[in-house]
Amino acid sequence: MIKIIKMKKVSMFLLAICSTMIFAQKVSNSKYIAVPEKFETFKEDYGLKDFFIKALKGKKYIVLPVIKDNWPSEAKMNYCNVINADVINDKSLFKNKVIVQFKDCNNNMILESKGGSKIKEFDEGLQDAIREALIQVPVSNPVAMLPASNNNAQNSSPEPVASSATPEASNYSNGKMDLQKIQIDPNQFILAKSGSSVPFAVFKATSKSSVFMVKLADGNTTIGYFENGNMVIDIPQADGRFSKEVFVAK
Repeated sequence: MIKIIKMKKVSMFLLAICSTMIFAQKVSNSKYIAVPEKFETFKEDYGLKDFFIKALKGKKYIVLPVIKDNWPSEAKMNYCNVINADVINDKSLFKNKVIVQFKDCNNNMILESKGGSKIKEFDEGLQDAIREALIQVPVSNPVAMLPASNNNAQNSSPEPVASSATPEASNYSNGKMDLQKIQIDPNQFILAKSGSSVPFAVFKATSKSSVFMVKLADGNTTIGYFENGNMVIDIPQADGRFSKEVFVAK
């Protein structure tokens, strides 16, 4: 019994790591990252903005200001070609801690990564914390740009989970909600509510055919698979068990 519990914990740990990699990949799909004029949660600059920009450039991202007047044309034509980044002060008595956030053009969280440092000096310690938080962020490997769009209908950054190529899509329903399958690449797709590109769940291929690691919108990680043409997700319950949720192909 103890062995089974340990194996389950290891499996969930591995799934959590893989799901983090999936969301980090969404950041790397972008070429452009917009950085605010000031990180509002810090009383002083501490050289954080310059350090953050330099670190992003080191990962091959093109860093843009929040003001869009001087953006490149391919960023201007669709704000969802740009990710918004921010650094949050995660205050602690004993460590300098930060949270680095990446959001899409509709202000939806793509990736949130935490970093900390035991260095007590604010300048050096906070920069070291940012360095740790950015370990999860891969080097930019951009997909094709999204086509021109009416930016008035968007807020301010990109939706990286929807590539500019026409996605493969099909519809599923569990009787309570209608979802659309959007294929991102050969090994990854999302289920999103109809008419939206905001993920209900992100699926990543495993070594077993038709079985996927799934990152749910609430942050839980589980598995999903195809069964008789339908999509099945094992939904985690409060008591540690899983319920079978079937989404019927429409």
